Amino acid sequence: MLFIHYPKCTTCQKAKKWLDENNIDYTERHIVENNPSYDELKQWHEKGGLELKKFFNTSGRLYKEMQLKDKLPAMSEEEQLRLLSTNGMLVKRPIVVCNDTVLVGFREAQWAEKLK
Repeated sequence: MLFIHYPKCTTCQKAKKWLDENNIDYTERHIVENNPSYDELKQWHEKGGLELKKFFNTSGRLYKEMQLKDKLPAMSEEEQLRLLSTNGMLVKRPIVVCNDTVLVGFREAQWAEKLK
């Protein structure tokens, strides 16, 4: 299982603590130092069945500075994926990738259902 996170993010810290408390093995990946690639994001989007907007860190400073709330609706899926692959701070976190499961953001009930 791949656990993609930003160590300073409190939600990521809670998610990591939850994984550890539930004895779930994972490989850590720092989202800024090793940003997801276009191909990875495309695969996770398809595998997870989530709308692409769910992959954007809509509460992040960079998202707001770039005024993406207004720009995303006019962008193609490919343009959005390419944009996400340029900077880890644009990507919502944490992300868990495990077999056929892709989880974006930490919601404990959802994680318990999908990962236990």
